[in-house]
Amino acid sequence: MTRSEPFPQDEAAVLALARAVRETGYAFTTVTPATHAHVNARPRNAEARTLRDVFGWSRPFRAEVLPEPILRLMRAAGAVIEDGPLLRPTIRFSSLDGEMLAHSSYPPNAADAVFFGPDTMRFAAAVIDHLESRTNPVRRAVDIGCGSGAAGICIAKRAPGAEVVLVDINPAAMRAARVNARLAGTEGVSVRRSDMLRDVEGRFDLIVSNPPFMIDAAARAYRHGGGPLGAGLSLAVAEQAMERLAPGGSLVLFTGAAIVEGEDPFREAVTARCTRAGLDWTYREFDPDEYGEELADPIYDAVERLALVVVTVTRP
Repeated sequence: MTRSEPFPQDEAAVLALARAVRETGYAFTTVTPATHAHVNARPRNAEARTLRDVFGWSRPFRAEVLPEPILRLMRAAGAVIEDGPLLRPTIRFSSLDGEMLAHSSYPPNAADAVFFGPDTMRFAAAVIDHLESRTNPVRRAVDIGCGSGAAGICIAKRAPGAEVVLVDINPAAMRAARVNARLAGTEGVSVRRSDMLRDVEGRFDLIVSNPPFMIDAAARAYRHGGGPLGAGLSLAVAEQAMERLAPGGSLVLFTGAAIVEGEDPFREAVTARCTRAGLDWTYREFDPDEYGEELADPIYDAVERLALVVVTVTRP
């Protein structure tokens, strides 16, 4: 089977396909790769039988499974490849916050795959919770490492008139974010290439990020955090964001923390930086134990659990 692009190149064609799929009433909640693998391994799921099977579960399918207009749009978008007598989708659509978002098909093995999963939904929920608790308006916001653009789109929907910047270094993610922002009809959203905040200027009322926090042998961009036990990128994002917060501005950082003998080295490191910078902060465990299967990797030998955490930093 020929390797496909992590996200199709023709954004206009992908947008036309997405709109056609949305018009069918399509909805799908994307699960973890582990759950996806278990469900797809069931013999009855070897081939797709429905639209959700194709665009949600990424199952191989026969041409007659899809309505002919949708298959035609799929071909025009370069979102399908031949695999013997079957076809395979190269794009997925997931539901979030009343929207449908496009991202890479399963399995997201490419180094530059555009990932979307339960953590995306958790991250978006943390951002929405923060927006609902704010007392000052958001006029300028940025999503660092935006991926599909999900969090930035959630912000734009709740902050009419705000400038919302989605940044990533992955061209595939930038394509997906542009498509998704147009699909959602959000105004004021721009997508830019930037290594964190190095290539964007000015201060922000709201900075959000869901950086990768694993140690990934394949160094996939959406997964590999580097540094001590995967915390390197999260700490770098926090440091840059702290410097660029406007007065009253906040950072919402959704990431993971490796807990070693009951201690949280990431918490110690990030809150020490906040204290030195004179910033207010909160730190909470969103989920105390996720990704337990990762602990089988020898690199995590000293780690007793991987927690999902939300760090909120505010400039007084």
